[in-house]
Amino acid sequence: QARLEESGGRLVQPGASLNLSCVVSGGDISTYTVAWFRQAPGKEREFVASTSSGGSTTFYADSVKGRFTIARGNAKSAGYLLMNNLQPEDAATYFCAARRLAMSSTTQRYAYWGQGTQVTVSS
Repeated sequence: QARLEESGGRLVQPGASLNLSCVVSGGDISTYTVAWFRQAPGKEREFVASTSSGGSTTFYADSVKGRFTIARGNAKSAGYLLMNNLQPEDAATYFCAARRLAMSSTTQRYAYWGQGTQVTVSS
């Protein structure tokens, strides 16, 4: 069964950029949809962005549109989340997720999840 692992989260100042990575092991998810979600303390997990299996189609939450870019990786890398102009409201634990079917912004539709990587935005 495929396992996902995120990395790249750290403390940054407002306005900074950060690149999160999601690697896969134990399975091939090259034909899967990949998405990023985030969860801030005391809040529900929310959709950030998703990409189709080939990477040609992407979808973003309004809150990150124009600032974040989701991209697919190679066979061992599920993908990346490039984040620009980070703001304090972007601070959260970011999760990589995958599913066999079409893109979705619904948490419950994703079967594969990583453990998350923490992004802190503070001056």
